[in-house]
Amino acid sequence: MKIYSEPAREEWDELLARPLQEETAEVRRRVESIVERVREDGDAALRELADQFDGVRLTGLEVDEREFQEAERRVDEALKEAIRQAFDHVAAFHRAQRMEPVRVETMPGVECCQRSVPIGRVGLYVPGGSAPLFSTVLMLAVPARIAGCREVTLCTPPRRDGSVAPEILWTARLCGVKRVFKVGGAQAVAAMAFGTESVPKVDKIFGPGNRYVTAAKQLLGLSAVAIDMPAGPSEVLVLADDTAWAEFVAADLLSQAEHGPDSQAMLITTSAALAVAVASEVDRQLAGLPRAEIATRALAESRIVVVRSEAEMVELANRYAAEHLIVETARPEAVAERIEQAGSIFLGHYSPESAGDYASGTNHTLPTSGWAAAYSGVNLDSFCKKITLQRLTPEGLQRLGPIVERMARAEGLEAHARAVAVRLGEKC
Repeated sequence: MKIYSEPAREEWDELLARPLQEETAEVRRRVESIVERVREDGDAALRELADQFDGVRLTGLEVDEREFQEAERRVDEALKEAIRQAFDHVAAFHRAQRMEPVRVETMPGVECCQRSVPIGRVGLYVPGGSAPLFSTVLMLAVPARIAGCREVTLCTPPRRDGSVAPEILWTARLCGVKRVFKVGGAQAVAAMAFGTESVPKVDKIFGPGNRYVTAAKQLLGLSAVAIDMPAGPSEVLVLADDTAWAEFVAADLLSQAEHGPDSQAMLITTSAALAVAVASEVDRQLAGLPRAEIATRALAESRIVVVRSEAEMVELANRYAAEHLIVETARPEAVAERIEQAGSIFLGHYSPESAGDYASGTNHTLPTSGWAAAYSGVNLDSFCKKITLQRLTPEGLQRLGPIVERMARAEGLEAHARAVAVRLGEKC
């Protein structure tokens, strides 16, 4: 990893730039083509696209009971127990996010309320490919279950033999997901947005993915379906001072880099000595990784930046708006209090990002590419909608009515004013 020492402020934006992705216009063109094929041809298009992109000829798109039973047999018992414990932690944290209904009397006789209602039909996208992310099943299906979503559909890419990773199927069954489809990429998003002969139409789509999945979500989110957030290639930013251990920091950077070649791992530190030590340690640890080739490509677009002060670290972190932010400093809580833009923050030397990815209880589906400046990560509210209610008594309308009439007429909306006036006995 290349080290940049005390760069000038005018260089900061360039140093914080994400890796250049494939030309946006070209990605959009391809996604639009895929979406249109699925809209027009439904299941037939999904089978053709599985052959084209996944290299598999599917006889059926939906996982059947036999495949769920086979997954039950194939998943190691120790892994099952680990997933169960992670399930409990994720469920506990998301159950705690339930909010009580709001009821306020804004003036005598005027009562306003708000209640939470689960989204009826949700679609979950779980990435497959070189690393099937069964942990994402937990992060999406558990809050959907707690929220009370009536229908949950899960799509994930098939493997070369036409199967789905048994860990994904076992975790889906643990979470109460009954319908799983062997559909990946932009075509999965389109299938859930429009519905096909096999795949149900949903009201909102959740889940991370590559740039094609993200582009499809953004495109279809304009007209066909709601989405959780833009969530593309994963990233981590580590803030560290001279109390940090180089081995820990290097491991944190590599745990992100191995996600994919378009991931990014960044270190900002006030210690020049730590920067050198981390760069060396990254090389040492990289050599022993099974996914070293992938991580190496990600590290080519990753950087170590040495700054003058903790205040500069915080300022750079807020500019970057990281998906994952790890604070390995002497006073991590004090640093975190000044962070306004991050998906999820990991405090101290013993809080690796992988804890949140799997089992601490927080959600790992987070905004990337700087979207943390405006979006939250997935949480219980993501699976709910808020409905407001109001009730006015005759006395309440007597008090509130003149205010409404005056405002409506000032906006030139006479019918609005008359809807109040007629109730107050005025001739209209």
